[in-house]
Amino acid sequence: MTGPDDGPLFTVARGVPTVQELAALVALLRPPSHDPPAPAEPVVAVGFWAARSAGLRRPLPAGPGAWRGSALPR
Repeated sequence: MTGPDDGPLFTVARGVPTVQELAALVALLRPPSHDPPAPAEPVVAVGFWAARSAGLRRPLPAGPGAWRGSALPR
């Protein structure tokens, strides 16, 4: 059942690679098993008035004198 195309896919010419190095090489050389992912949509900057976080309040200050700081603008 062996034909002329059943030879090794690659050979190590010099050096003694580790098992991890050979596994990394095989992972790079093998064909992809799935379709590449579609390109992501570009991120569009949102203005302050359109941002959802504009409707959220900031956390309440805590600690001594926090009641004074709660009325001051930030």
